[in-house]
Amino acid sequence: NWCFPSGRRVQSSKLSPTPPRLLTEEEYRLQGEVETRRALAELRSFCQSPEFSAWSTVSRIQSPKRFADFVGGASHVTPNEVSVHEREFGLESLFIDEQLFEEDDDDDDED
Repeated sequence: NWCFPSGRRVQSSKLSPTPPRLLTEEEYRLQGEVETRRALAELRSFCQSPEFSAWSTVSRIQSPKRFADFVGGASHVTPNEVSVHEREFGLESLFIDEQLFEEDDDDDDED
């Protein structure tokens, strides 16, 4: 009995830590959306607080109206930016990537 606790410690110290579970693509996307919304809400809140220097910030940005709209609750991206993002990273780009890879595979098969 007096050896059991020390033997148990030696045994557990030899075991390597289990690797963390990787997120699925859907979990990753969802976590990104949730964290982005949270961070944007935090940023809006800070921009509306008394310690935020609005004048110095507005004087340094390219689009003060867009910034004011964002602080007031508008989206942080324009519809045009959304469509460009969808073209580059959305389902449309996945389809194009699949076609490109299929063509590469076909070329390899012919060789």
